[in-house]
Amino acid sequence: MRKLLNTLYVTNPDVFLSKDGDNVVAKIENSEVMRLPVINLEGIVCFNNLGASKYLMAMCAERNIGLCFLTSRGRFLARVTGGVNGNVLLRRKQYRVADNDDEALRISKVMIRGKIHNSRKVVERFKRDHASSAEELSRVENVSNALKVNMRQVSNSQTANELRGIEGDAAVNYFSLFDDMIVAQKPAFTFVGRNRRPPKDRTNCLLSFVYTLLAHEMQSALESVGLDPYVGFLHTDRPGRAGLALDMMEELRAYLADRFVLSLINRKQVDNEDFIENGTDNIIMSDSCKKTVLAAWQKRKKDTMVHPFLKENVPVGLLPYVQAMLMARFLRGDLDNYPVFLIQ
Repeated sequence: MRKLLNTLYVTNPDVFLSKDGDNVVAKIENSEVMRLPVINLEGIVCFNNLGASKYLMAMCAERNIGLCFLTSRGRFLARVTGGVNGNVLLRRKQYRVADNDDEALRISKVMIRGKIHNSRKVVERFKRDHASSAEELSRVENVSNALKVNMRQVSNSQTANELRGIEGDAAVNYFSLFDDMIVAQKPAFTFVGRNRRPPKDRTNCLLSFVYTLLAHEMQSALESVGLDPYVGFLHTDRPGRAGLALDMMEELRAYLADRFVLSLINRKQVDNEDFIENGTDNIIMSDSCKKTVLAAWQKRKKDTMVHPFLKENVPVGLLPYVQAMLMARFLRGDLDNYPVFLIQ
C-alpha cells in the first residue's frame, strides 16, 4: 500500500518556491523561510502570487509530485505535469471505454449511484445524531426517501444526459437539507442552496474551497496509477477539464468534503470573522481561515478507516489513490466491476 505523504500548501502571497538539491525552498524577498526534503511530499498547492522556479517544476514533474496553482480565492489556474507515465495499454483501454457509450454509461451509473448512496448516508447520520423534532425528522425522512428513489432512477437510466439529470435532482434533494445539518453558528452559516463562481455565502465558500482540494488530490491519484485524468466517462471532454478526476471525486464528496465542512462549522473551527465580504454577493476566506482549513484537512487525511472493498485499514487521505488503483485494475480486467466507495 502506498504511504501517505504530506501536501505543502503555500498561502503567503509573497512566497517564491525554488529547488535546492532535493529540497523545496520557500523564500520571501530572497530570504529563506522554510526548507522541506522533497522525499516527504506528494503534492504542492500554491495560492501565492510569485509561483515557483522552472527547476522546481521540473523536479515535481519528474518525481510525480502534484504541483497545482490556484488563485488566492482557491480557483484553479494551472497544474504542472511532466511526460506521460504508466502503461500505454491501460490508457488505450480507458479511451476505448470512454468512446463506447454503453460501457461509459455503465461505469458512470456505478459512480453516481455511489455518490447518492453516500449522500443518503450523511443524511441518515444527521437523523441519528441531531434530528429531534417531529418536523425535522419528517424533512430528513423525505430527503432520504427522495434520494432512495434517485438511486433506483440511476439504475434505470438509459442515456448519459438522463443520468446527469438524475444526478442534478439528487443534488437538489441532498442540499435541501444541508442547512438543517448546520447545527451551530446560525445565521452566519445559513445555507439556502449551492452556488459558486463566486460563492455568495460562507458555507458555499468552504464547500468550493474543499472541493478544489479534493479535485487536485483525485487528479494526482489518477496520474500516479497511469490513467489519464482528462478523459472521463460522464463528464464530457473539454480542453483543460480533468473529466475522470471530476467523475471519480463524485463518490468521495459526501464523505471527504461535505462532512468535513459541516465539522468545521459545527465544531466552530471557523467563524463569521474568518470571511470577508468582497462586493455584492461575494464572500472570500481570509488568509488565517485558509490556514485553519488546510491544517484541519491535513489532520483529517491522517485518520484511518476500514476500506469497504479492501477490508484493510487505510488513511483517509489515501482514498483517492485507492479508488484510482481500483479503477485501473477494473479497466485492466482484473476486476469484474468497479468497486465504488460506499460509506458503511
